[in-house]
Amino acid sequence: MNIIRSDTLGFCMGVRHAVDLAYAEAGRGGANVCTLGPLIHNPTALDDLKRRGVDVLDETSMPENLNGYTVIIRAHGVSPLVESELEKRGARVADATCPHVKASQLKAAALAQAGYLLFLAGDESHAEIAGIRSYAQSAALRIAGNADEARQAASELHAMYGDKAQTALIGQTTISAQEYQAIGEAIIRFFPDLEIVQTICAATKERQDSLRELLGKVDAVIVAGGKESANTLRLLAIAEASGKPSALAEKAADIPPDFFSYRTVGLAAGASTPGFIIDEIEQTLNGAL
Repeated sequence: MNIIRSDTLGFCMGVRHAVDLAYAEAGRGGANVCTLGPLIHNPTALDDLKRRGVDVLDETSMPENLNGYTVIIRAHGVSPLVESELEKRGARVADATCPHVKASQLKAAALAQAGYLLFLAGDESHAEIAGIRSYAQSAALRIAGNADEARQAASELHAMYGDKAQTALIGQTTISAQEYQAIGEAIIRFFPDLEIVQTICAATKERQDSLRELLGKVDAVIVAGGKESANTLRLLAIAEASGKPSALAEKAADIPPDFFSYRTVGLAAGASTPGFIIDEIEQTLNGAL
């Protein structure tokens, strides 16, 4: 079997920063180290962190007293109110928010303060969108996961404010360029002067473009990554849309048996997939494990 890796795959800069910070905090000793929610969307990586003494703290059931705790803010970021609450309870906060996400948060805050009507493109339940929304602190804000939702949201705000209102669109960093463009076009029908802020992370596009280039060279594709990872699922969707046999594998044991019969298999990976998992999947496909 021939295994061809995507030219760009695995940890992005933001995730690498968050994981390295967590490992460093675990190595400091003398404190209870935890992350506020899962650090990244990869169960194998989370298990590795737990073995190193990094636990997961549930935001909805935090202890009243966090003295002696180091709490790591994950790459997706949190609202400033949550960070303030952690400090009030005595926690030492280590901020691992991705710089790209932080830029979106600050941009949303500035636009809201300037009186803009804001549209956020992405998954309403995603932690990144929740954090950006909290920075905006605006009642004139709508979240759209697709063009239809954007059209409905724009129609509502247009009826309230008219088409002369200042408007801006900020996207989840992992949204695809095609999805972002479609959402923007739906809003522009109601607000022709919409300001579209370019917030898509280059790492996401690089992994998607690299996968598209790979598809013409292989018989099937394995996408390595967590089932809860938005960017990994988008890679899987791109692979499936090509018509090539495609599968998601969080670990080597998840490789479907029939994939061992293909002559050439492509290997892509989400931005939260550790290198050791990618290596393990490749070695298993080659029969080395």
